[in-house]
Amino acid sequence: MMKKSLGILLAGMLLIGVVAISGCTDTNMEVADTEETTATNDELIAAVGTHGGEPESGFNPITGWGYNHEPLIQSTLFKKDSNGDLINDLATDYTVSDDGITWIVTIRDDVTFHDGEALTAEDVAFTFNTAADASGSVDLSMLEKATATDDYTIEFELSDNQATFINKLAVIGIVPEHAYDENYGQNPIGSGPYQFVQWDKGQQVILEANPDYYGDEPYFKKLTIVFMEADTAFAAAKSGQIDLAEIPASYANQEVDGMKIVALESIDARGISFPTQPDTGETSEDGYAIGNDVTSDIAIRKALNIGIDRQTLVDGALNGQGEEEFTGVDKLPWGNEEAIIEDGNVEEAKKILSDAGWEDTDGDGIVEKDGVKAEFTLLYAASAQERQALAVAVSEEAKELGINIIPEGASWDKIDTLALSTPVVFGYGSLDPTDLYLKYYSESYDPSSYNNIIMYSNPTVDSYLRNAITSSDQDIANENWQLAAWDGETGFSPKGDATWMWMATLDYLYIMDEDLDIGTPKIQPHGADIFGNILEWKRTEN
Repeated sequence: MMKKSLGILLAGMLLIGVVAISGCTDTNMEVADTEETTATNDELIAAVGTHGGEPESGFNPITGWGYNHEPLIQSTLFKKDSNGDLINDLATDYTVSDDGITWIVTIRDDVTFHDGEALTAEDVAFTFNTAADASGSVDLSMLEKATATDDYTIEFELSDNQATFINKLAVIGIVPEHAYDENYGQNPIGSGPYQFVQWDKGQQVILEANPDYYGDEPYFKKLTIVFMEADTAFAAAKSGQIDLAEIPASYANQEVDGMKIVALESIDARGISFPTQPDTGETSEDGYAIGNDVTSDIAIRKALNIGIDRQTLVDGALNGQGEEEFTGVDKLPWGNEEAIIEDGNVEEAKKILSDAGWEDTDGDGIVEKDGVKAEFTLLYAASAQERQALAVAVSEEAKELGINIIPEGASWDKIDTLALSTPVVFGYGSLDPTDLYLKYYSESYDPSSYNNIIMYSNPTVDSYLRNAITSSDQDIANENWQLAAWDGETGFSPKGDATWMWMATLDYLYIMDEDLDIGTPKIQPHGADIFGNILEWKRTEN
């Protein structure tokens, strides 16, 4: 399917947006005074907001670009394949000392950056040391120092034995020390399959295939990512302006001539954080209130986890595009099937509340205890349609339990000031179990990065989490991750302390040209990774 040139796309973006808003169905309109040409078959134009969206600080791995998804411009030491298994990228081998503190990685000797300079171990060490100092999206608090011991060998010294450190080596793109400064993200240089051409802020970024790439040659020689809202992107795809667009679940049953809709299963979960501490008037270092007198009662948390019907949420709020989720990691090797509960049991939920002293004494339909009504605000990012839909759906179901939940959309700036005292609809989905550790380990509390945002503390769970993160034996590690969720007596899951109410994992929906073959997509994490296997992509003959 041939597309209009980028010039006509950009000229028509505002027109498409107006058409989408006004409800007009004729989007195939001529744009005055614009020369129209056609794109070649090896060019791809995509609107995929969840591929990190438009990064505020540019395409810089140090500040988060590429975390959880293919950075395209930069290379990583390792990658994850379509099964989630670790494979080499720049790295050729690695070893770990018996105490788990010293990691030695060797890299390829045939890689150059896009400017022709050789990529060496010095660049790798520089990247990781800079990222650790920057305290960006990737937790590198365990890294003491990275050192280049020769041109192609890097030694990583850790302060803590964390066997999951290997996952950090698969998510940070390597930057060139010689060309890195505060403006790097605006004009990045890497060694990945695509090289940066231009960034028109608020509109698009253009990438072209790297002719000196050491890996497989990409089929698509030019990749343009346009930044559009989902509704506008769908209209642009429908009108033949773009090849690929991420779309909301509400469009799952749409039919467009010459295009197909593809749903990718993900491990990207949506869950509600429950502050586990009561409100004692304590505040954080930033002066934000800590604690919630309703959600700190385990009876409230258990009643919601047991009483809410997750399949109803999936069918309604997500238009059937997702699956039930109970622990945030149900689908992963470290997920514990024994921690999954039977939900949608309203009567059992009411009994839990009643047994704990929550009763409706004034007949208003809301239970109360010691003068405190079972009601709270539920925050969600105002820009996230699926989070709004889930928040509203949960609030409707909770009414039957006698719990009043008030959904409220807000900016992340506002949410950050309230998250220690107010439940929030968060997203989570990672192939790195370290994130599980940071979510529930008592000493990992750090509101600036949402680590243990609920201020959860359970010594038994802490012990399992430490055993898991320090074990180099994957089977032993997985067993301990699972026990942290539920060991038969306690855990962070609904059967235990019911710390969160995980609701569903999402399916990511894309509308794309029917001749576009995207190979075997990788496991989709939080934020999706649609370009994770871009080197497999091609067009097929129709």
